[in-house]
Amino acid sequence: MATKRDFYEVLGVAKNADDDAIKKAYRKLAMKHHPDRNQGEGADAKKAEEKFKEVKEAYEVLSDAQKRAAYDQYGHAGVDPNAGGAGGGFRGGPEGFGGFAEAFGDIFGDMFGSNGGRRGGGGGQRVYRGADLSYSLEISLEEAARGTDTQIRIPTWESCGTCGGSGAKPGTSAKTCGHCGGSGTVHLRQGFFSIQQTCPHCHGSGKVIPDPCGTCHGAGKLKKQKTLEVKIPAGINEGMRIRSAGNGEPGVNGGPAGDLYIEIHLKQHDIFERDGDDVHCTVPVLLTTAALGGHIEVPTLGGKAEIELPEGTQHGKTFRLKGKGIKGLRSSYPGDLYCHVSVETPVKLTEHQRKLLKELDKSFREAGDKHSPSSKSWTDRVKDLFK
Repeated sequence: MATKRDFYEVLGVAKNADDDAIKKAYRKLAMKHHPDRNQGEGADAKKAEEKFKEVKEAYEVLSDAQKRAAYDQYGHAGVDPNAGGAGGGFRGGPEGFGGFAEAFGDIFGDMFGSNGGRRGGGGGQRVYRGADLSYSLEISLEEAARGTDTQIRIPTWESCGTCGGSGAKPGTSAKTCGHCGGSGTVHLRQGFFSIQQTCPHCHGSGKVIPDPCGTCHGAGKLKKQKTLEVKIPAGINEGMRIRSAGNGEPGVNGGPAGDLYIEIHLKQHDIFERDGDDVHCTVPVLLTTAALGGHIEVPTLGGKAEIELPEGTQHGKTFRLKGKGIKGLRSSYPGDLYCHVSVETPVKLTEHQRKLLKELDKSFREAGDKHSPSSKSWTDRVKDLFK
C-alpha cells in the first residue's frame, strides 16, 4: 500500500500554521484540482482527482482541532478510523463536518461566481443567469462629442412556433430525466462528502426530449435578430461601454437574461484627433501668410472659428482655442482645440513667381541674419560643435 504524504506537506503549510493559513491553502489547491475543472478520461484528469482527494483528506484533519492534535502526536495512525488510535478517526456528525463544508462552500462560490446556478422557486431545477454579450459600435467624432441616438441589430431568441416552445416534435412530449429524476442536478459522492452538480444529461432542465422538434432541434427557441435603440451620451470616448440590461443571452430554467455591453470605437477623423477632452488639428498656412501675418479661418467641431497669425509665424506654432474641445462624460467644462500651424512651401511656380522669389531671397541674404534668427542660432551651434 502506498505511503501517505504528510498532511502539512500536502497543503504546503508549516506545522505551526494557523487555521486561516490552512483554509487559504486548501481553497487554492481544491480549486486547482477540482474534478469540475479537470474533466476527461485521461491520465491528467485521474491525477487531478487523486490530488483533490488527498488535499481534501488533509484539510479534514488539519481543520479540526482534535484531529489535528491527534495527528501531530500519532501521525496518520492517530486519525485512521481503522487503526483505533487515540484520535478516534473522523466524527461524522456536525462537529466534524462544519469547517470542511464551510470552506468548500466558499470554493464553490469562487468557481461558479455570481453567474452560478441556484435552485428555482420549486426547489428542484437549477436556474442560471444568461451570458453577457458584447457589441462593437463605431461612431464618428462628431457623434461622440454631441451624443446621438442610433439603432443596432442584435441576436434574440423567440419561442419555436412549431413545437410551441416545448422542444419536442409535435405529437410528442418531453420526458422526466431518468438520470437526475427531474431535479436537474446530480450528486457525486467522494467518501463522506457529496457534491451537487448540474445533470450532464438534461443540462439542468430536469427533462429529456426523445424526439426533438425538427425546426428548433429540441431547443424550444429560435435565434432571430432584433433592432435595439441605443442612446449615445455626449462626451463618450474610445473604449467606453454602454450597458443594456437584459439584452444578453436568455437564462436557463427561468433564470434572468444576461446584459449587452456596447463598446464604443471612434472612426478616424479627416481633420481632428481627440486627446481626452481636447481636440487637435493641423492648419496649413501659406508661406507668405505666415511671414506677413493675418487672420485665418479654422474648423471646430461646432462650426468655424478665426485665429490671428502674428507677423513671422513659424512652422509648428500652436494656437489654443479655449472651450472648443469636447465636454467629457465626467467633465464640468469642455476641453480646448489646439491648432498646429504647418507652413507650406510653394510648389509649381511660374517663371514670374520664381523671379520674384529669387529677388526676395537676394534681399534676405544681403540683409544678413536679421530675417532668420533661428538659422543664425543654429549656425552658431554648429560652429561651436566643430571647434
